[in-house]
Amino acid sequence: MIGSIDCMHWEWKNCLTAWKGQYSRGFAKPTIVLEALASHDLWIWHAFFGAPCTLKDLNILDRSPVFDDIINGQAPPVNFSVNGNEYHLGYYLADGIYPIWATFIPTIKIPLLQARFAIIKNPALFMDEVKIGKIMRACIILHNMIVEDERDGDYDEAEFQPREGNISSDVRHSDDMPTNVEEMMDVRVSIRDEQMHQQLKNDLVEKIWETFGHLYQQIVGDT
Repeated sequence: MIGSIDCMHWEWKNCLTAWKGQYSRGFAKPTIVLEALASHDLWIWHAFFGAPCTLKDLNILDRSPVFDDIINGQAPPVNFSVNGNEYHLGYYLADGIYPIWATFIPTIKIPLLQARFAIIKNPALFMDEVKIGKIMRACIILHNMIVEDERDGDYDEAEFQPREGNISSDVRHSDDMPTNVEEMMDVRVSIRDEQMHQQLKNDLVEKIWETFGHLYQQIVGDT
């Protein structure tokens, strides 16, 4: 599990009149969408901001660069086993709005970013979309700084240090880097594989029950 993905809407109070139809649905107020990916401790490592709210999460996903590294063969290889089945793509936790793809597993959303910063909890007052984008980026940076400060040494820094004989400034690419459009399309198909999504979902349920099911049975027995 690589992280959690979700979209949030920031109301744009002073949206230009000519753009209101693009940034609002029906009679709703205009909003700008942020797509964000966060790790288990809510450190945000991907942000795609600026899409109008008339685009649904799936349309924003089509515009987002979130899967570009995988499609272009630049992402590190991922291999793991669940319930005896092998998988070769990481997955994100997502709410039910996201499509049934091999890279998404449904979960519960936690809208922490807007709760933490009043400036994005309240409507944006600037007319300049570039300035609004800078404010959002600043809030994300501050949010990550808070997360890092609150970790309190909850991780081993040695895990992030390069080992002797394995120091390199080059970006490491997967050996399976696509060489043509056909291979890139095959990767896109594997990302959107609904059958693989269902298999992974079932395997995760079985694995969680195998690991924690006895606790549930104990609670039921005690009651």
